[in-house]
Amino acid sequence: MRRVREILRYRSEQGLGHKSIAVRVGAASSTERETLRRAAAAGLSWPLDDDVSDAVLEAALYRGAGTKTGHRRAPEPDWAQVHRELKRKHVTLQILWDEYISRYPDGYRYSRYCDLYRGWALKLPVTMRQEYAAGDKLFVDYAGDTVKVVVDRLSGKTRQAHLFVAVLGASSLSFAQARWTETLPDWIECHIQALEFFGGAPALLVLDNAKVAIIKACHFDPQVNRTYCAMAAYYGAAVRSKPGFAELGHGLVFRRDWPREDCRIRALNECDMARLVNRIALAAADWGQYRKKRACL
Repeated sequence: MRRVREILRYRSEQGLGHKSIAVRVGAASSTERETLRRAAAAGLSWPLDDDVSDAVLEAALYRGAGTKTGHRRAPEPDWAQVHRELKRKHVTLQILWDEYISRYPDGYRYSRYCDLYRGWALKLPVTMRQEYAAGDKLFVDYAGDTVKVVVDRLSGKTRQAHLFVAVLGASSLSFAQARWTETLPDWIECHIQALEFFGGAPALLVLDNAKVAIIKACHFDPQVNRTYCAMAAYYGAAVRSKPGFAELGHGLVFRRDWPREDCRIRALNECDMARLVNRIALAAADWGQYRKKRACL
């Protein structure tokens, strides 16, 4: 506020011009003019009263700071609702704008309405909606994080265990089991336990290119482990690795064919991990008893 006081003093006592005052206080001419304008609007004159502190002076000059109305002075539509309405049959932006302008006669014109919606829609992630039929797909993978298991309660010795997760695509019914390793026998046995828990086998086993099952990852022709293929054939199921992209128009977009599995694994890693650690630690002495429980998360 020292610079503000100097501007008022130079202007009132010495009658200097705007450019001379700006040079003396080391500010731009526009800043000096704006300060004098605010002072005149606030009714301030030099000399200031003794009770006018820097805080009082700042409040008087900049009381309206942060309340400036933006360039969008018309009522803003609910773009999320507009986006949902456009998914219905025979609904167009023209129809939605007609409803908007009938409610807000001073609102955006049609061209501006369309530009604002398209700008909002560009910020949405480009995804492909996936539909799941009951019993069609089972998503399988290992959770990213391991859990600490107490193997000797007397000495406190611990060991890291890997979490196998299986999720049905349609219902999100989930199965999880802890294993010491991620070897092929563990992978196969976890599948058997999961299918017994679900009470049946799906038509398709979808996995996220797990190294234990996919020998060579390829978008068009991945090489799947023969033992894993034989197990799937025994249950009448097929194996498919996670696709990375899907064609849409003239470009490629990420294909989210993995949302339920990702959500379940994220829930294990972030929310249920502590509870699951305690559960495994209590059952670490008898893995057979733990497997009978078939942890359904």
